[in-house]
Amino acid sequence: MKLPGSTAHVDTRASSASRCPACLPIILYNLIMQTISAFMAFTQAMIITNGGPNNSTMLYALYVYNQAFKYNDMGYACAMSWFMLVVMGLITFIIFKTSKFWVFSEAN
Repeated sequence: MKLPGSTAHVDTRASSASRCPACLPIILYNLIMQTISAFMAFTQAMIITNGGPNNSTMLYALYVYNQAFKYNDMGYACAMSWFMLVVMGLITFIIFKTSKFWVFSEAN
């Protein structure tokens, strides 16, 4: 495809990641860190809404906090925390296993 006013052909299907294969390990690292931090989102919901009207912003981490410190049910909160750890571990494992298809290194 030739863009108007350009002198070279531009492949619009190529992504920026395929043009910069050295960036892919950085993207993998950021993907994993942001996935984990999404599970750990707590401060925003606690400070701004404290669960919100009718629990509309009740995130998992805030629910664990409420079970532990508001309702004093430490055992249930601990079990929920372990469950969250297992889920985060599984998602991270899946990301690592699928990364061999889209992250390229010199070792490959």
